Amino acid sequence: MSELSAQKIEEVAQALRQAGETREPCAPFQADLPGFTVQDAYAVQELNTAHGLASGRRLAGRKIGLTSRSVQQQMGVHQPDFGMLFADMAFCDGEPVPASRLMQPRIEGEIAFVLGKALDREQLTLPDVISAIDYALPSIEIVDSRIADWKIGIFDTIADNASSGLYVLGTRPVRLSALDLTLCGMVVESRGEPLSTGAGIACLGNPLHAALWLARKMVEVGRPLAAGDTILSGALGPMVPATAGEVYEVRINGLGSVRAAIEA
Repeated sequence: MSELSAQKIEEVAQALRQAGETREPCAPFQADLPGFTVQDAYAVQELNTAHGLASGRRLAGRKIGLTSRSVQQQMGVHQPDFGMLFADMAFCDGEPVPASRLMQPRIEGEIAFVLGKALDREQLTLPDVISAIDYALPSIEIVDSRIADWKIGIFDTIADNASSGLYVLGTRPVRLSALDLTLCGMVVESRGEPLSTGAGIACLGNPLHAALWLARKMVEVGRPLAAGDTILSGALGPMVPATAGEVYEVRINGLGSVRAAIEA
C-alpha cells in the first residue's frame, strides 16, 4: 500500500529528471519521506519511464540491481531491484562514452542476456528463461546516481531507475550451453591493473536466478520482457569509481572482454 501522495511522487520524479538534465545531483529523498514504501519508489520510477517513452525513447531491456546478499542486508531489503534500459543508454565495445552523459559514474562487470523469445506469461520457470535466452555477452554497466554523493537508501536508488547510467555490450555472443555461469570469473581492469574481481556465484548464486526473478517481476508490473530485450543480470564484483579519460576493461571467463572508454 502506497503511503505517499500522488503529488509527492510527482515532485520526486520531476526532481530526478531535472538532476539528470542539468547534471547537478539532488539531495537524498528517503530521510524526508517517513512511511514510504518500495511501491512508492517504483511509482516514481514508472512516472519517469512513461515520461521517457512519451519523449520518444525506446525500451531496450532491463537491469537488475542489489543482487548481492550483503548489499540487500545493508539496504534493508530481501530481494533485488530493477531499472529500465533505454536504447540511448547503450554503447558498443570501445566506443567513446561522453563524460557529459555522466555525473558520478562507477563501473560494474556483468553478464548480459539477450532474449530470442518474449517472457510474458504467468508463473515463469527457470527452463522458460533458459529457452528464451538467445545468447550471453560480457557487459559493463556504468552505474550512476542523480543523488548527491551516492548517499542513497532503498527509496532513492529504486526511484532513480536503480541508479542506472549507461551500459556497454561485448560483440561475441555465446550460447548458455558453453558457459558455467556460477563459476565464471570476472575482473575489471584499467591500464593493466585489476580493480575489482568476482564470479557468477556472487549474483544471487547464478545470474540465471536473477534473470528469472526479473522476468517474473516484469510480468507482475505489466512490463514483460520482449524478444530482443537485453537483461543486465547484476554485478559480479564490487563497483569501481570511473574517471574521465580512462578505459575500463571487463573480462569474464568463457565470454571474453568488453571495454568502456570514458572520454576526457
